[in-house]
Amino acid sequence: MKIMSVDLGLVRTGVAVSDINESFAFPDSVITERNAERLAEKIANKASELSAELIVVGLPRNMDGSEGFRAEECRQAAKRIEELSGLNTVLWDERCTTLSAHTVLNMNDTKGKKRKETVDAVAAVMILEDYLAFRKNQR
Repeated sequence: MKIMSVDLGLVRTGVAVSDINESFAFPDSVITERNAERLAEKIANKASELSAELIVVGLPRNMDGSEGFRAEECRQAAKRIEELSGLNTVLWDERCTTLSAHTVLNMNDTKGKKRKETVDAVAAVMILEDYLAFRKNQR
């Protein structure tokens, strides 16, 4: 099954997609949108474009596991994405993914505008890789 993940942001949202065998996650794009409704529409359209069968939405949690106001916004966004796309959405813990994405980009010496354009897609890949590992272990 092809799975798409999103790392929701206030301005930029990273998108990643798996291969059909759920073995690998690849960065796809970054959607720049501030309006929540238009963002949900763009994500639903991207899922259709990628022939995704499931959407994983990163759920921001605090380091102690509690949820803040952004988590509720992500829950609402996931519900709207599900309504618009007709696909199931899964919320997935995204703690430290953006920090890890910055670390990966540091290791690859990615700087400046290129870094800003890719960090969210890399974070989406990390969310998806974690989810794919979970699915693999559930089989």
